This record gives sequence, C-alpha cells and structure tokens, in this order.
Amino acid sequence: MTERRVILSGSTFEEEIGYARAVVDGDRVHVSGTTGFDYRTMTIAEGVVEQAEQCLRNIAEALAEAGCSFADVVRVRYLLPDRADFPPCWPALGRAFGDVRPAATMLECGLADPRMRIEIEVDARRADAGR
Repeated sequence: MTERRVILSGSTFEEEIGYARAVVDGDRVHVSGTTGFDYRTMTIAEGVVEQAEQCLRNIAEALAEAGCSFADVVRVRYLLPDRADFPPCWPALGRAFGDVRPAATMLECGLADPRMRIEIEVDARRADAGR
C-alpha cells in the first residue's frame, strides 16, 4: 500500500473548505492551488508580484514537508483573474522553475477572493520515495 498523508499550512481556508495544502500519495505530491496569503497572519499583499513570491514560499514549505523541492516539480498551473498580470511574475517564476522546466499552463479565471491576483498549483514527484 502506498503512503498517503496530508500536509496542512494552517490556513483557515483548509478548515473551512475541507482540503489540505498538499497530499503525498506514494512518490507523488499534489500541492493545492496556493495563493499569496501569508497563512501565519492571513494577510495578503496588494501587488501581483509580491503575491506570486508568497505563493512560491508557501509552495516551497509544503514541498519541503513532503520531502521534495521545486527541482521535483513536474507540473505547474498558474491561475490569474487578469492575464496581463502574468508577465510581471515571470522573473519570480523563472527563479523557481527555470532550471526545472515543468509542464505548465496559465489560465485566466476568477479566484475565490477578489484580493487574490494569482494562484499556483503544482505536482511533484519525490525521487527518493520507495527507497
């Protein structure tokens, strides 16, 4: 039987909605759509770049708890209410994923809270799982 465990960030959204920041399922790690909230303070910056950077910090913490890093990411999805906000985020995204080159998709769509300007979801594969 493969390992399955949940990783929680402490976000009030996880409890209210009923989901986990990430799920480890064997060698796979699925990180939920992650916004720019600082989950320790439940605050969010106004700027999309600052939000993208916070998304990446939140994702990095979940990946680390799962036993992997950005180097293990195989798929990333970017969700933005305004596609014009995407290019300003590229430098931050490039720092996280530029050497990794995961499969990627950007979608323009509404997000749950009007303060949210970007949401990022990743899937990773733990190289050491099962060893």
